[in-house]
Amino acid sequence: MKSRPSALRDFTVDSRVWLLSGVALVIGAGAAGLAVFLLRAIAFATNLFYYHRFSAAMVGPAGSTWPHWLMPLVPVAGGLIVGFMAHYGSDKIRGHGIPEAIEAILLRGARVEPKVAVLKPLSAAVAIGSGGPFGAEGPIIMTGGAFGSLVAQWLKLSDNERTTLLVAGAAAGMSATFATPIAAILLAVELLLFEWRPRSLVPVAVASVIAGTLRIYWLGPGPLFPVMLHGSLPLEELLLVSAPLGLLIGLAAAFLSRLMYGLEDQFEHLSAKLRIHWMWWPAIGGVGVGIGGIFFPRGLGVGYDNIAELLRGDAPLALLIGIIIAKSLMWAFSLSSGTSGGVLAPILMIGAAIGESLAQLAHVPGETQAIWALMGMGAMLSGALGVPLTAILFSLELTHGWAALLPLVLACTASYLATALMMPRSILTEKLSRRGYHLSREYGVDPLETITVAEVMTRLPEADQTAAPPEQQMHEGFVYTDETCRAVAEEMSTTGLLRMQVVDRESCRVTGSIGAAELLAGRRRAVRRESERRIAFQIFPDRAREDENDLVSS
Repeated sequence: MKSRPSALRDFTVDSRVWLLSGVALVIGAGAAGLAVFLLRAIAFATNLFYYHRFSAAMVGPAGSTWPHWLMPLVPVAGGLIVGFMAHYGSDKIRGHGIPEAIEAILLRGARVEPKVAVLKPLSAAVAIGSGGPFGAEGPIIMTGGAFGSLVAQWLKLSDNERTTLLVAGAAAGMSATFATPIAAILLAVELLLFEWRPRSLVPVAVASVIAGTLRIYWLGPGPLFPVMLHGSLPLEELLLVSAPLGLLIGLAAAFLSRLMYGLEDQFEHLSAKLRIHWMWWPAIGGVGVGIGGIFFPRGLGVGYDNIAELLRGDAPLALLIGIIIAKSLMWAFSLSSGTSGGVLAPILMIGAAIGESLAQLAHVPGETQAIWALMGMGAMLSGALGVPLTAILFSLELTHGWAALLPLVLACTASYLATALMMPRSILTEKLSRRGYHLSREYGVDPLETITVAEVMTRLPEADQTAAPPEQQMHEGFVYTDETCRAVAEEMSTTGLLRMQVVDRESCRVTGSIGAAELLAGRRRAVRRESERRIAFQIFPDRAREDENDLVSS
């Protein structure tokens, strides 16, 4: 007799995903509008601070006609404004933006205050427009996420649904900024969602695609930094150097993270010693930015033009040295002061500069130098943030350099391996750790989800098994033999029961019971799978069956 199929499903998703996807359409459009607003606000602030005019034209601080000796005053003024906004408005506007989004998701039920949605883009516009060497993506991610959270709160959705819409807004903001809708979805999965489920992935994808589409009409299509490849690439040579390059970039990513947090420790130490309130730190960070701007004006501001030049190949030596040394110090010093700014654009720039510098040392031709810069850019993103899949696709969507796919994958993977071995946390999660929170970045199927009740339950003798009417099953908290142990653990956590009766779904008979001890036995099986290194070869079938029986009986 053929048994009925199990009642279990691959995915836990219901019809509410349609509601969330519909709301995600609105959030995607709203986050795209906010991204455009922030980019224009940065341009307006740059024109105001450095050119003394009211204009939203996209310009950089390096073209200013101000005397060099006045340059340090501008970032200091911007730092003072940001410090006052953080102190008298909300201290949640300080920092990169992405760690704050993670903190809101994990610790505050994905709730973001309305004033953060207003103050974050304004503070970022002031910080970057006054010369801060930051990217706009972190503040845009936080702003888009705040918009998604506010919509979810207005609709009175659940915690998980608020998280989904917060992440949808964050992904939409990134998609609209960089014209990278697929990478934005991957970033949401690797860094923000902490799950891979249809109930969250579908709304996030909807918001990202809508934002990416609107970007074409409002800001123009991608790629943002096109890499022109006119001939065939020396693929074998690139594959040989990509892994060592990725390892070196991984070392650089670890150094940058430790440099920034080491400087943050110094801010903490000196402020405690000299009794300086953190409100003044961004102004002190502005002093470092201003001094760096005297020697390397192109280090001021977002610096998208620098990334574009690096990805064309044959960048001048002065630009490479300036980015690797001056830009790195300016960025690390100012960001450690607690001002408002992102990390993506600076680390992309620094990684590309390191890659192209190594290419010039190796005397490779100009077009191939651009590929080295592309590999360095992706590898730095992969190592610093711990998001290898996002780094690969993000680099390709930014440049459309699809011919460099294979060496780019190797470089990003090698960098990810290096930082995973050397660094306990990424440059983003380190901030959360310093606030006393631990965050695991390893995602996998719950081992209890792969074990059914029938496998670990304590069975009753055949003579003691009795029938249980359906109404009794409903009221007394029975579980079925084909349910997963994870479902039982959740039921116990909500009901407070430590042992539950088990019913066979077909015969409706009570066949046994299950409690915490049996659930732990299932967990022990997963632990053994992690630690077991013995190989049971099939040339010894009896020994293989014996090992399997030992595993089940444990």
